[in-house]
Amino acid sequence: MLAGKRVKGFLSDVTGVLYDSSHGGGAAISGSIEAVKRLYAESKVKFLSNESTATREKFVRKLEKLGFELKPDDLITPAPSCAKYIKEHNLRPHLLVYDDVIPEFDGCDFSNPNCVVVGDAEENFTYENLNKAFRLLHGNPDIPLLSLGTGKFYQRTDGPCIDVGAFTAALIYATGCKHIEMGKPSKEYFYNALEALGEKPEDVVMIGDDIVSDIGGAQKLGMRGIQVRTGKYMKSWENHPEVKPTLIADNLFSAVQTVLDSKTTH
Repeated sequence: MLAGKRVKGFLSDVTGVLYDSSHGGGAAISGSIEAVKRLYAESKVKFLSNESTATREKFVRKLEKLGFELKPDDLITPAPSCAKYIKEHNLRPHLLVYDDVIPEFDGCDFSNPNCVVVGDAEENFTYENLNKAFRLLHGNPDIPLLSLGTGKFYQRTDGPCIDVGAFTAALIYATGCKHIEMGKPSKEYFYNALEALGEKPEDVVMIGDDIVSDIGGAQKLGMRGIQVRTGKYMKSWENHPEVKPTLIADNLFSAVQTVLDSKTTH
């Protein structure tokens, strides 16, 4: 439980926690706009997302249209970290991503690719495009596959949608390639978020709708995790065989209210 343990900062997932996604832009989840305002006013917060269909700036503008007030620096997504990793390791990427996220890779060398980057490409996940990635990886054990997340699915207003993790798994299965996770639930991703927040794991609460990627990933590093009953939440997760949330809340508003009103924050 949270009682008696101080909370000095928050990490929060975005899709399925702040808003429900849709092709038309989505809709804010009840109480989430107020919850975000309270987090900014009374604590420290960073927002974590495996969103890979837009740049951070465009994603923030999308959230602003829904009523949220976020700064790009408060939003941590895998594409900028991936681009940084590529440059630091002298890699030349072949991108299997959504067109709108390509600007995050400005400055990369795309000639003679020696790695493959896969994100939530949506309509770009054609057989032809997947096969191009497959052919680069096939028989080339030195070429790594960098994935912008490993989610199985995400929830949209019109129903559940297959996520990048499924396509990543298909490429790994077909090629046996080396795989590097650039988003949740990788330890490096969470450590980067904690560094940006400026707090230790034991003093931070992670709020998310994904029992494995959000809650499990955070708890492995020593954070507490609050599972919300929004987004991709499934009732069966309340008895998950491996991940046991510190708390289960109806939504972000309830989670924030429970923690901030418990007088465990400093």
